[in-house]
Amino acid sequence: MAEAPSLKAQSLKELNARIIACESCPRLRAYCTEIARVRRRQWRDWSYWGLPVPSFGDPKARVLVFGLAPGAHGSNRTGRPFTGDGSGNFMFPVLYEAGFASQPLSESRDDGLKLTDIWISASVRCAPPGNKPSPEEQRNCAHWLDEEMALLPRLRVVVCLGKIGFDAFVAYLLRAGVLSSRKGIEFAHGAEYVLPNGLHLMATYHPSLQNTNTGVLTEAMFLRIFMRARGLIDKKL
Repeated sequence: MAEAPSLKAQSLKELNARIIACESCPRLRAYCTEIARVRRRQWRDWSYWGLPVPSFGDPKARVLVFGLAPGAHGSNRTGRPFTGDGSGNFMFPVLYEAGFASQPLSESRDDGLKLTDIWISASVRCAPPGNKPSPEEQRNCAHWLDEEMALLPRLRVVVCLGKIGFDAFVAYLLRAGVLSSRKGIEFAHGAEYVLPNGLHLMATYHPSLQNTNTGVLTEAMFLRIFMRARGLIDKKL
């Protein structure tokens, strides 16, 4: 298991630079590199990112969106969370409608998209085979979230996408001493918890194609989550 660095990042920019340079998980690094080398036919002329994917958004964010991991031909291709894949195509129009995004499309790092009051992060920073990181790989990435949370002092709401992301964030809360036990903290779409430190923890089904194409998660359901987050932070202006 990789050890967390002894020196903590002093800024989100520095933290992202360290994430991009991370080599802690040989299996993930080999997989991302190979995907970037071979490329999918529709993206054969695209220069894949192929590195750990940094977080993205507004450093003064009051809302954190916390997902699972980059997609092999989405974030691993574009280098930005939820950019260039079906999940992002579903999520960013909702963020735009809720007033968090400057535009409804997220296609590349150079498309001009700006986020306001929201920061997007993930449990694992490299695309995993089959979208399934191992428990060890999740542990290797955990310290990035610990550092990130210390650098986001204005956070009021955390929206976790999917059960794995939710469980990873609850594990952070236990490590940080915010919770002494996870008793009563269970994942469900629309679940909301007020934590002892004042944060609101919210859960939603992940906007994966498997969920959105089957109607498990609809645009209306997803929008309600982010409008609720909007309402919570607006009360705390």
